[in-house]
Amino acid sequence: MTNPVVNKRIKKVVAASVIETDDVLATEEPLEIRLIHGPTHNRRQQNISVTMRTPGHDEELAAGFLFTEGIISKQDAITHIRISHETDGSVATISLKENIIPSLQHSQRNFQATAACGVCGKSSIAGIHTGVTVSSQLQLQIPADIIYALPETLQQEQAVFASTGGLHAAALFDAAGKLLLLREDIGRHNAVDKVIGAAMQLNLLPLQSQLLLLSGRAGFELIQKAAMANIPVIAAVGAPSSLAVSMAESWGITLIGFLREKRFNIYSGAERIKMSL
Repeated sequence: MTNPVVNKRIKKVVAASVIETDDVLATEEPLEIRLIHGPTHNRRQQNISVTMRTPGHDEELAAGFLFTEGIISKQDAITHIRISHETDGSVATISLKENIIPSLQHSQRNFQATAACGVCGKSSIAGIHTGVTVSSQLQLQIPADIIYALPETLQQEQAVFASTGGLHAAALFDAAGKLLLLREDIGRHNAVDKVIGAAMQLNLLPLQSQLLLLSGRAGFELIQKAAMANIPVIAAVGAPSSLAVSMAESWGITLIGFLREKRFNIYSGAERIKMSL
């Protein structure tokens, strides 16, 4: 596995003085996702996407991507995932069971997806939507005191971010505030795919009683990916976008933004947050 960080000798300028020192950078490399599907007599290999990611948990990333993009609907659709390393990057080759027909009509990409954008390269406006069907869990309630504590837990567990300052994180918590899974990546959408892919491999889906915490802003693509896994509560340290709020409202998702220093904004689904009196 390629190291998630690299060392670089740099010149640091401090108060008009220049010193040479070592810096630690988050690794950014391409991962091509290939899909093998079809009956035994007519197996087909298809290139699905290239995403710029931080190496590590590549199998989870590939599985999570297929699921959150709506290409497959369950973990047991996959027979195996093979990771290979080539000169210019890595390749995740995913083999599906013979009876599984992947849904590819909304997932075609014309070009590479960057670390900044999880939907860049979609072939049409309609292609950004993945056919979310949400099973709303209104009965779930989470005390505000638990939500206040989530960013500190996230920060304590972000190992690579602590050394580089350059990664996004996505973390899955239960309703009691216990950390279940955390993944980091230079792409925020990749971090979410890794967490959901890990949950798939642990047979935890659907995530109807969990909360997803995002280390940065909440764009619509992250809300959509979480909704595919039936996550009812999403909290972000940063700001949500207008489309993210609109989607959360439509799908009955509780969306929290600006979670920091024991304060937060609730943009939708306030009935799931239990305020202490």
